[in-house]
Amino acid sequence: MAMKFGLVWPYNVTRQVPHFSQLAEEAGWDGSFLGDAIWCEDPMIALAAAAMTTSRIRLGTLIIPVPLRRPWKIASESIAVDHLSDGRLILGLGTGAVWMGWQGFPDEVTDNKARVEMLDETIDILTLLYQRKQFDYDGKHYHLKLSAVDEIYYPPKPVQQPRIPLWAPAIWMRKNSMARILKCDGVIVEKLGADGSPEEVSPADVSQIKAFVDGNRSLTTPFDIVINGNTKGLDGAQQRNKILPLAEAGATWWIEELIGESEEAIIDHIRRGPPVLE
Repeated sequence: MAMKFGLVWPYNVTRQVPHFSQLAEEAGWDGSFLGDAIWCEDPMIALAAAAMTTSRIRLGTLIIPVPLRRPWKIASESIAVDHLSDGRLILGLGTGAVWMGWQGFPDEVTDNKARVEMLDETIDILTLLYQRKQFDYDGKHYHLKLSAVDEIYYPPKPVQQPRIPLWAPAIWMRKNSMARILKCDGVIVEKLGADGSPEEVSPADVSQIKAFVDGNRSLTTPFDIVINGNTKGLDGAQQRNKILPLAEAGATWWIEELIGESEEAIIDHIRRGPPVLE
């Protein structure tokens, strides 16, 4: 699977996202991504607008904190964007960054174990909802009895089948975190040092992750290994030296982080185009 290149925009730039995405498509980028927080401009609305200005580039969330949205609400929104984009949505799902203002909303779930459970249940429920069939689900946090609802009330299936691709973050090499991605379509790789601080993901890490997924995943759909990073200030050769070993080890997406950048800097970065690895 060839390496693809995406850009993740800053928060709260909804008005610019359609234009940024159009420019990125024209410049050869493969993905336009947005994050979500407990209180910010809604990324799904921004991606819906971007779907109207683009025709090729993939559109995605990095990430939606699932405890803030019920699974059926995520399904409704994602099906809409999937149809508007003719099947170009990628849905990144996570537990959410509690440190980003959650203290202002005391009714929200902040317990880590509970949020992880909600993420696991959401992945299962979305997979079922996208199939547009009756089912019942009795989880710890969510309960559905769609056997009691006539299918005429269901939204249509997404364009993408068997489901809209689901990505989830995982910390290499935490067992539970890695087990979760086996039921997803991609992993957003994170790595922490002994002191808990973020570390750069190495080609050796990617190679081990690929071997883990290949040896344990039962799904036959394509699987992405996603690396977030930044090549700001690097020339072409330096970009290639940084990213090519990751691609050779099995990484399929490199996503440039532009959070905190000015509009001028973002447009300049877009127009320079994605890194060239050949």
